[in-house]
Amino acid sequence: MKFNKKTLRDVPLEHTTVLLRADYNVPLNNNGSVKDDFRIRASLPTVKRLLKDGCKVVIISHLGRPEGRDPKLSLEPAAQRLAELLGEPIRFVDQTIGPKVKMAIKRAPKRGVIVLENLRFHSEEEANDEAFAKQIAEDSGAKYFVQDGFGVVHRDHASTAAITLCLPSVAGLLLEKEYTSIVGAMKNPKRPLVAITGGAKVSDKIAVVQQLVDKADAVLVGGAMANTFLAATGQPVGASKYEADQASTVEKIIIASKAKAGASVNDFLVLPSDVVTAKNVDADKVEQKTVDQVAKDDMILDIGEMTAKRFATAIGQAKTVIWNGTMGYAEKEAFAGGSVAVAQALAAHPEIESIIGGGDTADFAIHWDEKKGDSFSHVSTGGGASLELMAGEKLPGIEHLLDA
Repeated sequence: MKFNKKTLRDVPLEHTTVLLRADYNVPLNNNGSVKDDFRIRASLPTVKRLLKDGCKVVIISHLGRPEGRDPKLSLEPAAQRLAELLGEPIRFVDQTIGPKVKMAIKRAPKRGVIVLENLRFHSEEEANDEAFAKQIAEDSGAKYFVQDGFGVVHRDHASTAAITLCLPSVAGLLLEKEYTSIVGAMKNPKRPLVAITGGAKVSDKIAVVQQLVDKADAVLVGGAMANTFLAATGQPVGASKYEADQASTVEKIIIASKAKAGASVNDFLVLPSDVVTAKNVDADKVEQKTVDQVAKDDMILDIGEMTAKRFATAIGQAKTVIWNGTMGYAEKEAFAGGSVAVAQALAAHPEIESIIGGGDTADFAIHWDEKKGDSFSHVSTGGGASLELMAGEKLPGIEHLLDA
């Protein structure tokens, strides 16, 4: 898959100051340390490449949704973890703009990393404020802007849009990899292409599911999304979470699937035939039931063992697999069996090009995998961004970069 924007390889960055937008929006422990460093590790190839080129790297990112300045959402723990992963010292500045930033960057060695404070301590970041972006660019003293925060490129913010008006802007290595992996799997996959979709809502993923029905050789549906499909096709879902208002959307997806697959539609659009149920998410007693046995007070919380085996068989026959959405309430071990079966099937076939969407699916896959995600071809760092890219939408943070 060809990337149609300039990357850091295409411009003369050697021995210059570079402003790098990373995505260090990572979960923190109660003591403030980094709980999950996946996104920080994902940024390392770009940071190391810039250091190899002798750059002074000024990193900007956001963390959480602070309202004003919130010490609990400082980027300092992320900067400390980056220093540990890089194995070299990093300067952290507790401001994003202003004289302190300017002075710290000026005094820093010609080659090294400086991390600035949380962009979202300033409301101007989410407002895509040009004056704020201009001040970041000027105070950093940067010659180039490198966009590597894939998790935010679907948003028009100061650090994704306005900043590109202030500095020549190119993609980092992670952003390029995210784009080529996801768009490549959607537009030019090795076939058969099997799409696995789950998670809570059909409404969040309508455009993606429609694209997958159009492009895939099989679409496997799990998670609470499957409940909505089952309810729309007249199956009992008891007290399960589902979207009653999406029945007409599901009907359109089923019609499109029948138009594509004809008589073998049930092998193309695969819904659960059995499920794991409980009376509530904290119940000690869980039951495996076929879908027609679901009682009025049952909650469907995972796909059943027969369905999981069927999904694993379909995965084993694929050349490309796109997985977006867990198969059940996977935060609880009792309801993680379906998601584990999918992850095991993918890990058992390293020859499969496996693309795992961001958000909850990435969190699950990384924490399940002893190799921290390396058992799969590509684990995305972006939830909303990966969904929008799969749906064929243009992402502002990529569109604003220099054309190749």
